[in-house]
Amino acid sequence: MTRYRAIITAIGCLLIAPFAAGTAKPPSVAQWRAAHEAELVGRLDSLVRIPSIAADPKAVATAADALTAELAARGFAARMLVASSGGAPVALGSLDTPGAKRTVVFYAHYDGQPVDRAEWTSDPFVPVMRRMANGQPQDVDWKTIATPFDPEWRLHGRGVADDKVSIVAFLAAFDALKAAGRKPSVNIRVFWEGEEEEGSPHLATLLGEQADLLKADLWLIGDGPVHQSRTPTLYFGVRGVLGFDATIYGPIRPLHDGHYGNWAPNPAALAARLIADMRDEDGTILIPGVGDAVRVPTTTELAAIQALPRVEDGLIEQLELGRSETGEGLVLSVQRPALNIRGIRAGAVGADAANAIPAEARFSADFRLVPDQTVDGIKAAVESFLDRKGWKVVRETPDRETRLAYPRIIRLDWSPGYAALRTDMGLPAAQAVIAAAKQAAGERPLALVPMMGGSVPLTIFDAALKTPLVGLPIVNHDNNQHAANENLRLGNLWDGIDLYAAMIGGLDW
Repeated sequence: MTRYRAIITAIGCLLIAPFAAGTAKPPSVAQWRAAHEAELVGRLDSLVRIPSIAADPKAVATAADALTAELAARGFAARMLVASSGGAPVALGSLDTPGAKRTVVFYAHYDGQPVDRAEWTSDPFVPVMRRMANGQPQDVDWKTIATPFDPEWRLHGRGVADDKVSIVAFLAAFDALKAAGRKPSVNIRVFWEGEEEEGSPHLATLLGEQADLLKADLWLIGDGPVHQSRTPTLYFGVRGVLGFDATIYGPIRPLHDGHYGNWAPNPAALAARLIADMRDEDGTILIPGVGDAVRVPTTTELAAIQALPRVEDGLIEQLELGRSETGEGLVLSVQRPALNIRGIRAGAVGADAANAIPAEARFSADFRLVPDQTVDGIKAAVESFLDRKGWKVVRETPDRETRLAYPRIIRLDWSPGYAALRTDMGLPAAQAVIAAAKQAAGERPLALVPMMGGSVPLTIFDAALKTPLVGLPIVNHDNNQHAANENLRLGNLWDGIDLYAAMIGGLDW
């Protein structure tokens, strides 16, 4: 048994222990959570200390081993699954409840994004609790402070919000229900993946090979942030994604821009012109064909969007923006396709800038897809557009003959990509999730988001299993997902435990 597995198993024993000796009435989920705040933070702290990123496959295996032990300690039939094509192991757990008529799969991923340690305030794999004091973050030694903890405190570390908190929330909710003497209302399958941040390259193979084992009535996806209003949230779809890197070629070497400006084509200017031809200032994609296959939101979905709390004015203040790209609300704007420019590079700037025409310019972009757009359709539309604009598209660095033969050359390197998915909010399974989530939210409103702006490869699940999928986001919207100083607001963990308890013990359809 690894050191991490021993630590996590020990914490698990604490959480499964009785609520309090001599307590006559079983605790509610909220009471149980309040009595175990330090242990819960300790569980998340221990899990984040495992550097389960693709660059460290040994740590990925360690995390899967520890999580399988967590499930086994709670009575799940637990094992690790690996696709025949390889890849990181999936921690799989199965638990049936006598009399349950539905089977629900709880999904999350335990791997995290790569890190540049120089960009972090502290070691990304040594979690640090922080609070705001006089407008500045201040470290908190939570291990020496009595509970209850301030729900506004934030735990910082890679993977703390994306996605390890969803795993901890599930386990805590299961323990809380057990302490209350409540059985799950559904048969449970747990599917914790270890390579989501790489695009899940082996997931389709694994799902195809294990389709019978994973047969279910519903998948609940524990990934993504709650609505910017901090309101408890469900989402019913995600946009797809397709990225590309573009290289535009100029002279074979940088040229003095006084001697050659206005004569030698400038690749930086060509890149700027091309980007302007591809999208306008309000984000509308100008490439013909890209918007042809777009499923518009239904009346029900538009009504759900209209009911969401308005957050745009506050976000403009927080982000110090002079305007938004469109006058429509944030959630409505992400229901349509997007072309995002992720970065541009050519020559140098500032004190390092030379009076030179650069030899090449590069930009990186991604499309966010909506139903019913396809990856192949987007690629074809882009390359047809470039051809009509007089560009020669290449896959490798052009040789001398190619450079002399074509006036405009662009190299495209496409990422694999995947399509969008949107589950019908009116399905019985979706309505059951909404009802259970409303019970967990109590007096608080519930945000129903037809389609999250971010991308998760749900189409892989849909293609293999044809099962409804609903998202259970629990993390704060400002968690620095994929960036330095990723963090989790403690109050979101507390809310997440309530939501998971409702899904484990309150689903009925």
